[in-house]
Amino acid sequence: MRAVVQRVTQASVTVNNSIVGTIGLGLLVLLGIGKCDTSTSADYMIDKLLGLRIFEDHDSKMNFNVREVGGAVLVVPQFTLYGDAGKGRRPSFIAAAPPEIAIPLYERFVALLREHGARSNIAVETGEFGAMMDVELVNDGPVTLILEK
Repeated sequence: MRAVVQRVTQASVTVNNSIVGTIGLGLLVLLGIGKCDTSTSADYMIDKLLGLRIFEDHDSKMNFNVREVGGAVLVVPQFTLYGDAGKGRRPSFIAAAPPEIAIPLYERFVALLREHGARSNIAVETGEFGAMMDVELVNDGPVTLILEK
């Protein structure tokens, strides 16, 4: 499982000219699911995301996590994170999980994230798996991290 995590002041996802997910302050998570990923990968990634201390305190040190700043999470499925452009000019997506593996794992990831979020007062929004999406964001910092399990 791979995630590109961006600290944002706002982010939204639009599908067919309709906003399907929007947040203010929080984390935009572009989530890729690989062939070898399991529910353990999802558990690890959720724990890591919710614990990431990438929001600044009063001394401009990254000391707060998304819960501590009252933030939200927007998860956007993105199989292209498993694109390999090392050979040739067209990326290969052979390492990305096929839909029959990726969809249930993505849905589990979102369900678990919402469960954790409900306990911590973190709103969770999503994009739409398999859809052509327009993602808009204001990256705060900019702060962008890559996580992998």
